[in-house]
Amino acid sequence: MPMEALRACRSPLPPRTGRRALAWLLFLACLYCCAMPVHALERVVLQLNFTHQFQFAGYYAAIEQGYYREAGLDVTLVEGGDGRRAETAVLAGQAEYGVGNSTLLLSRLAGKPVVVLAVVFQHSPSVLLMRQHGGAPDVHRLAGAPVMIGAPADVASASDEVSLFLKKMGVAPQQMRHLPPSYRVEDLIDGKVDAIAAYSTNEPDYLDRAGFPYYQFTPRTAGIDFYGDNLFTSEHELRRHPERVRAFRAASLRGWQYAMAHREEMAQLIHAKYSQRHDSAHLLYEAQQMELLLQPVLVELGYMNPQRWQHIADTYAAMGLLAPDATASAAYRGFLYRPVPGADLGWLYLSLGVAGSLLAVSAAFHFSNLARERRRTEETIRQGELRFRTMFEEAPMGIALIDTLSGQFLDINPRYLAIAGRSLEHMKKSSWMEISHPDDVAGEQEQVAQLLARRLSGFRHSKRIVRPDGGVVWVDASVTAIETARHGGPHHLCMLEDVTDKRQSEALIWQQANFDTLTQLPNRRMFHERLRLALAQGRRDTSRVAILFIDLDHFKEVNDTLGHHQGDILLIEAARRIRVGVRETDTVARLGGDEFTVILSDLDDLQQVDRIARQILDGLLAPFLLGQEQAFVSASIGITLYPDDAGNIEDLLKHADQAMYVSKGAGRNRYSYFTPALQVAAVNRMRLGADLRTALREQQMQLYYQPIVALHSGRIDKAEALLRWNHPQRGLVYPPDFLALAESSGLIVEIGDWVLRAAAAQLLRWRADGHAIGQTGLQLCLNLSPLELQREAEAPGTWLRQLMALDVPVSAIVLDMREDALLGTGSGAGSGMAQRLQHLRDAGVQIALDDFGSGHASLTQLQQCGIDYLKIDGAMIRKLAPGASELALCEAIVSVAHKLGMRVIAEGVETAAQRTLLHDIGCDYAQGYLFAPPLTIEAFDALLHAQRPLPP
Repeated sequence: MPMEALRACRSPLPPRTGRRALAWLLFLACLYCCAMPVHALERVVLQLNFTHQFQFAGYYAAIEQGYYREAGLDVTLVEGGDGRRAETAVLAGQAEYGVGNSTLLLSRLAGKPVVVLAVVFQHSPSVLLMRQHGGAPDVHRLAGAPVMIGAPADVASASDEVSLFLKKMGVAPQQMRHLPPSYRVEDLIDGKVDAIAAYSTNEPDYLDRAGFPYYQFTPRTAGIDFYGDNLFTSEHELRRHPERVRAFRAASLRGWQYAMAHREEMAQLIHAKYSQRHDSAHLLYEAQQMELLLQPVLVELGYMNPQRWQHIADTYAAMGLLAPDATASAAYRGFLYRPVPGADLGWLYLSLGVAGSLLAVSAAFHFSNLARERRRTEETIRQGELRFRTMFEEAPMGIALIDTLSGQFLDINPRYLAIAGRSLEHMKKSSWMEISHPDDVAGEQEQVAQLLARRLSGFRHSKRIVRPDGGVVWVDASVTAIETARHGGPHHLCMLEDVTDKRQSEALIWQQANFDTLTQLPNRRMFHERLRLALAQGRRDTSRVAILFIDLDHFKEVNDTLGHHQGDILLIEAARRIRVGVRETDTVARLGGDEFTVILSDLDDLQQVDRIARQILDGLLAPFLLGQEQAFVSASIGITLYPDDAGNIEDLLKHADQAMYVSKGAGRNRYSYFTPALQVAAVNRMRLGADLRTALREQQMQLYYQPIVALHSGRIDKAEALLRWNHPQRGLVYPPDFLALAESSGLIVEIGDWVLRAAAAQLLRWRADGHAIGQTGLQLCLNLSPLELQREAEAPGTWLRQLMALDVPVSAIVLDMREDALLGTGSGAGSGMAQRLQHLRDAGVQIALDDFGSGHASLTQLQQCGIDYLKIDGAMIRKLAPGASELALCEAIVSVAHKLGMRVIAEGVETAAQRTLLHDIGCDYAQGYLFAPPLTIEAFDALLHAQRPLPP
């Protein structure tokens, strides 16, 4: 063509010629459009790789927003299951399109005709979740452990990122015990497995909700940075329907743009229409985590980097799954789809064919159209850059471009500045190291060094940023290595999310879930977890573990007397004293109420256990200062040993509890070890407890009476009513065998009421027979349980009203109260106890303190409680002999008691010599087998009648 003609083609057309050409073109276009057939929507199937969830939100959006319909497509979504269904369905012709992961590369190089259309997840969500075992996180603990990470013989499983990560860390698949994946976090929580392969977008949310402690390992930290979800098709589909492929890809990516911009709407849609397996909160969690993987602000949706695919191929090659030069093979060509930009010009070619005579005019129009397209493209690029900058500036997370070598900030968005609490000018003069918490710098520098060495393409971590005012902000950071033409050199992009509030809330929730709010000790849940770890360590080291079950003696009396606030103060101080008595490595926990436990591990010998138990007991004996008051408590401790006594937590705790009750039954303030005989005794106690209710109903209880003799006259002045149980199978059962059961079950009050009625009726009969001495009739001593006295505090006058209803003079009753009932009573609690007892004494009831000398009751407490009689414990009486210290002690007790206006009763007198010694030191009364054992009513009647009745 002559140069002039070319110039003519490039020059503007004359106005009339241009209008005429345009008219022709419009006419031909109308003919073309009229000739076009109306096509129905093309039906295609998209096979998902898993069940419905936010992971596929873009495809739901493309359907619901009509993007597929606008592209002439009727798309059906089919759920997947194990992640491999999509590839099988597409290659078998059951689906035109599918969602798959980076193993598509292996399939392509194995000869399967798969074609990747777009990358949706720029980073894979695959992670390894491992239960915490204490100590530093270490994947090597999985050797020999049960896991759900796929079978080693399965190529697809062996090629996923988690398996490659473990292999790279030195843990071969054959070293682990593989169980079939169930995709249930409960298997990890319940201890069925020690680790599972999971998605960072899914399982961690459910573990966090359950409060389950776990480690999360991301393959990217080991340089394994794969793509996540990829949209793919087959060569067959691409070859036969290229335009459909283009339209499907464009509509899908458009759907993803909508989904990520409307997360809450999509979460509600998925939950309402597609699946109720996950609630809306979880779907939003998934969306939040996906943003870090899709990176929609930084990378165009669908973008595929051939170098990243080369990195994936190199990783597979390094692990022996591919040949080193696999991507150079013919099989690799065509793996990545390359969309052809530009508009569809088919109508133009048809018009030119019909109007060949207008070739020159059409060519001119075509060149003009190309110029407009070029300008439109430039404008699109400019708008895209503007849109990107706007998204960068308005992004809800902090984003910064950082020079990897120097650490200097190159570009920072406003959100990053707000998180750091600094101005743009200040930040551009700073490095990331300067604003980070000093304790976090070294770890991040190691990761950045991996970026520089190209062993990592990115990493995620949590860190702290220190603001100029000293405030500390916790952030979750995602770091990605990038190349930029503008700045040159190695750089990385850092995206931050402020998680300070979340951290604080999680820390508070975790603290409340695992620690006692009053004492700040581990609670029952944390105790069980630490005990589980201690037993596991004991199994590995073949060492012993001791469990101490501690119950505070008399705490209830203090709590009821001084109030719950003072009781709480006592528990806090008791917890502190118990901690002081153990080693730093031991665990002290509060199970609830006044029950504590201690875990002693790494024991060299049992002497350590004895020493610690004794230190705890001694530490608790000192008075507890409760404001202006003081109280005394002791402890009963039960001890069990692993593996000697049991091999599981449930049995060990049961055994420790049984041993603790032995300590209580033996007098409290002591420790006892579990023995197999205790288990038998525990079963017997359980059965006996059931029989006890029957005993009351069927009147199996019986009172025996033991005389109390006045030493100056030798006559019976009083009698102690002693309870016996005529068990139909066991025979006669004595109080030590069932009173603890009665107290723990609450039956003691009902039993006490029965004793009062039966004793009162018998007393009236004896007094009617004239059995009296001097001006007072025969007195009965009745044992009073602390629980009965507690009822008297809660409902004053109850006991007295019962006595009066029975028509028994209150002066005829002496209430025996154990010395340990006064313990737990200092000046405050003692005054409360004194008020209860004083109320009874004012009514004429006399009070005796039983077993004096066996506990720690002080003379001050005796005065406060208005004691009338001191009953010296039989253990001291048995040791009486001329010149013995016990005799001197008894003489001192008698002397002080008389000076305080009290009288003294010696218990357990068995010999005439003991009686003589007691008489000589001025003791008032004696009781024991020397005079008579506990007797039935008939036998006691005979004993009374042997004495001459006093005249009326």
